Amino acid sequence: MRIGRDSLRTELLAKIEEISGEALAPCYQCGKCSAGCPLEKEMGILPHQVIRFLQLGWEKTAVDARAIWLCAACHTCAARCPRGVDLSRVMEALRVVLLRRGGRPDLAPPPAEAPQQALVAFSRKYSG
Repeated sequence: MRIGRDSLRTELLAKIEEISGEALAPCYQCGKCSAGCPLEKEMGILPHQVIRFLQLGWEKTAVDARAIWLCAACHTCAARCPRGVDLSRVMEALRVVLLRRGGRPDLAPPPAEAPQQALVAFSRKYSG
């Protein structure tokens, strides 16, 4: 029996694509988003890996990633993506879904040596 691509879509993946307006299927894991991310060293799981885990249906691994909460929404990933996937919007959609489910981040602020752009975006996101 052959399983169609649509049967592998999870409810979480569909919700994330709906909220973010981004399709995750075009991502072919080139890693350019992770290579340009100013906070990738703090994330544990790299940004492109979060997308891959969602593509594979490994929801638990994806939603437990620090990367979701540390994403500074600086959109460097979107600028570097050859397929036009805006990973910042995907991370924001993941945060929305998790917060609606009652989840919350358990992490410290970004390190002082983080690039200025990431610090500004992080503080803008978590203040007021």
